[in-house]
Amino acid sequence: MRDVLLIAAYAALGAAAAGLLGALALRLLRQRPLAVSLAVVAVVTVGAMLAGTLTVAWAMFLSSHDLWVVTTVCAMAAVVSLAVALLLGRSVVAGSRALAAATRTFGDGGGFAAPRRAPTAELAELGRELAATSARLAASRERERALEASRRELVAWISHDLRTPLAGLRAMTEALEDGIVADPWRYHAQIRAEVERLSGMVGDLFELSRIQAGVLALATSRMSVYDLVGDAIAGVDPLAREHGVRLEGTGVEAVPVEVDGREMTRVLANLLVNAIHRTPADGTVAIAAHREADSVVLSVTDGCGGIPAEDLPRVFDTGWRGTPSRTPPAGAGLGLAIVRGIVEAHAGHAAVRNVPGGCRFEVVLPAAG
Repeated sequence: MRDVLLIAAYAALGAAAAGLLGALALRLLRQRPLAVSLAVVAVVTVGAMLAGTLTVAWAMFLSSHDLWVVTTVCAMAAVVSLAVALLLGRSVVAGSRALAAATRTFGDGGGFAAPRRAPTAELAELGRELAATSARLAASRERERALEASRRELVAWISHDLRTPLAGLRAMTEALEDGIVADPWRYHAQIRAEVERLSGMVGDLFELSRIQAGVLALATSRMSVYDLVGDAIAGVDPLAREHGVRLEGTGVEAVPVEVDGREMTRVLANLLVNAIHRTPADGTVAIAAHREADSVVLSVTDGCGGIPAEDLPRVFDTGWRGTPSRTPPAGAGLGLAIVRGIVEAHAGHAAVRNVPGGCRFEVVLPAAG
């Protein structure tokens, strides 16, 4: 037993010495390519086995012939093992290089395509993670381009909407100053109306900037959807009467929600005003609310005749109007963007779809417990 322990100690001592040298070599070559590191690992592995075997052979004081035979056999086995290890390691190196080349393309702004066959599970997992990251970045770049395009469009439209009434205000004030107006009170009323419209536009811009900056503060409380809808209908009823549009709110369930009452009233008012403007006289705008599982669905259905399919994805974009008109009631194209922002701040989402004779805007909110 003592001899076996002594042999094991000699073998461990020789292998440990080779392992320490290999660890030192790896540390010195840590900035070198993967192929060099794999070669060092192969050499250290084979060298540790060879050192342990030869240490035991020399310690056993074999005859010169037997010692030469053992050394020759170990040397040949070491050479063959090292060659096989390096040959097998080439696939790992090739896979690493292919992944690096694909990653460079990804870094240059292109899409990432993972190599078809990864030599190791770790490289395959890394390729999948990079592919997922590439998809997320591509979607983010697409959203950024769409947002930038909508912002440029909004700036152009807002500039026009501000320039036109300001020019009219300037002309009316100059006429009043020159005293050439037969009915100054009519001009005063027009000036007041334009100022109120501009004030509303500036208010919408301020609200939208708070939403996009993520600083919209919500004062939520538990309330019934029935009360929210009732307040919204009462606020827009005069406008509906002026346009000859009927308001229907018979399909509203008294479902509790945790929302900011003022902001959600603004959401419903924006949807109702938009629906009233787009519905012809003698038409109907219907608002409904019901519970679906853990959500509350509020819907506003108008008689606009429907939205073109290519425009449906843009309905809630900032600055979208759905009409080439630059005058009221087209507005500044901020109402539906504000609707989406407020709803998303409540952890909900807004959507739109066409229905026979018009379209239906839906707001989905989490139901109160």
